[in-house]
Amino acid sequence: MTFRLLIADDEKNIREGLAAALQMDGYDVALAADGTEAWKRFQKGDVDLVITDLRMPGVSGEELLKRIVAESPGLPVIVLTGHGTVENAVEAMRNGAYDFITKPVNLDRLSLLVKRALQNRELARQHRELQEEFEKKQRIDAIIGKSALMRRVFDMVRQVAPTKASVLVTGESGVGKELIADALHNLSPRKDKPLIKVHCAALAATLLESELFGHEKGAFTGAVARKRGRFELANEGTLFLDEIGEIDQNVQIKILRVLQDKKFERVGGEETLEADVRIVAATNRDLKAEIEKGTFREDLFYRLNVVNIHVPPLRERKDDIPLLAASFLKEFADENGKRIEGLDNRARAALYAYNWPGNVRELRNCVESSVVMAKSSIVTMDDLPPSIRSSSDAGWIRIPVGSTLAEAEKLIIRETLSNNKGNKSRTAEILDIGRKTLHRKLAEYGDALDDDDAEAGEPGAS
Repeated sequence: MTFRLLIADDEKNIREGLAAALQMDGYDVALAADGTEAWKRFQKGDVDLVITDLRMPGVSGEELLKRIVAESPGLPVIVLTGHGTVENAVEAMRNGAYDFITKPVNLDRLSLLVKRALQNRELARQHRELQEEFEKKQRIDAIIGKSALMRRVFDMVRQVAPTKASVLVTGESGVGKELIADALHNLSPRKDKPLIKVHCAALAATLLESELFGHEKGAFTGAVARKRGRFELANEGTLFLDEIGEIDQNVQIKILRVLQDKKFERVGGEETLEADVRIVAATNRDLKAEIEKGTFREDLFYRLNVVNIHVPPLRERKDDIPLLAASFLKEFADENGKRIEGLDNRARAALYAYNWPGNVRELRNCVESSVVMAKSSIVTMDDLPPSIRSSSDAGWIRIPVGSTLAEAEKLIIRETLSNNKGNKSRTAEILDIGRKTLHRKLAEYGDALDDDDAEAGEPGAS
């Protein structure tokens, strides 16, 4: 993408000299001799950044700045000023200017300012697009994802939710199994009835039995009154049993009976109760291995596992990281009253490179920490938790001293592509270049290209 700059200055030598320098940096440049001409040119559109002198005949630089800020909030404006009018430049920044630079202009500093301003604007644009995508159709309830693996999960949820079938949700800790249960309930005919959740691993066997089935007064020490259990409370609704692999075999037998006969008794009671409950269970254990060890009943497994929905770990669906990060950035920026526009390239690459053993839960915590630690509107590598930064250090590329720019570029592109297992879309995003540019560079290097959509690691590959 080629950016278009607009330079407004009533001194011909200055505006043409700046234009020549910035054109060498690869920008398209339009020129205006005063504020009136600059405003007319700006209104034609396709301007990405404005450089304007403050003192010009007709429409002044201050007035031009105010009009641009009102018309296009967020479009960067860099003001030029003489040494005697720095106070005016500071006032211009209060009015929305990105930065200022004094005359005579240091071209290296101006080049850096322009590059940073455009990068920040592009990051803000990408963040807005990701947020819009996130808010449209990339989620079921609070589940976020657009990868092929998550699209298959969404399809299964939509297909299974309207039925009465029991569902076993499997996956590592932190992948969002509870969110699947929420979606299954909310998309089902039972959505207006209770969704009751029990975290089985948090309770001892005796307490879990009472929690699930209730108890009568005096059933055990401390049972001072009758208590209704979760199966009663979930009648005609959904019961979510999280970490089902942790429960005692005696409790397993009672759950099996409810699934088979829809009947149970409270602890210490004789009355047989009935419950029409849809069961969604979840585990991060391999229940077939637990069956082999004799710790989990095979008959209960098959009752629970009518439909299995496996939620993949985040390391297998890294294409979802930008959407997840955008969602969490907005959530925690709002919560902390901060203005966060996105992640810079190095921080984004670090999120891709990390293996996420804690999955989405860990990413969420990482983004919350980064928002809290961010010193500007852009989250940088320094804002990330130490574990993420140290992991990304393994991905450093060593470029021998004396290498030409072309050799360094070739090494960076090849190593980044290799690190992303041949995924060209992800590589182009990390390197902040277009996919066509990446293909052209690889062709120049003589590297084999595969334009098939199903290339290894490419989004949408089956």
